[in-house]
Amino acid sequence: MKNKKLIFSSIIALFILFIGAAYLYKENRSSQTNKITKENTQILKRDYSYVLGDKDAKVELVEFFDPACGSCAFFHPFVKKIMDKHKGDIKLVFRYAPFHKNSEYAVKMLEGAREQGKFIETLEFMYSTQGQWVQNHVVSAQTLYALLATTNLDMTRLAKFLNESNVEKRVMQDLKDTETLKINKTPTYYVNGRILEEFSLKSLENLINSEL
Repeated sequence: MKNKKLIFSSIIALFILFIGAAYLYKENRSSQTNKITKENTQILKRDYSYVLGDKDAKVELVEFFDPACGSCAFFHPFVKKIMDKHKGDIKLVFRYAPFHKNSEYAVKMLEGAREQGKFIETLEFMYSTQGQWVQNHVVSAQTLYALLATTNLDMTRLAKFLNESNVEKRVMQDLKDTETLKINKTPTYYVNGRILEEFSLKSLENLINSEL
């Protein structure tokens, strides 16, 4: 009987030890994740990054996006709705992650539109016409350029920008930062340095609300 009690007590002790070790492992993993995020905070936003909203906003929402990404197009109006709901409290930082084939051309055109003061409206036009210039996850730069010619962009100015600017450096830096941060999908969001781990509209809203 004593042996049975001893075995039972040993099992209980081992179980408690296992639970404690698992908890400590989880806590350690969590602290490591937070530490990595803090170490990389400085690369979440570059000096050239386009920022929408009040620069002194309480919440900094960083989005790594691709103009050819369907999920990015889906999330965009939702994010703007949250920003309108909390006007002045959220700023949105756009970072490029052109993962689709030939998407760097779309980024260059978007930067050309930005040079004309038409970043957001051009991005939203790109999102609304994705089905015409993105086929099988491949960007048709010629089709997109022809579509942009139907907008109020100055195409002569855009063409000059595409030929003469060094926007490639921005694209390459953003891609380098995605590698450092181990980002492999779009959109990827950070809220005040905290990455959105569960990919859903509700989770994004909850993460933003937790920082307001």
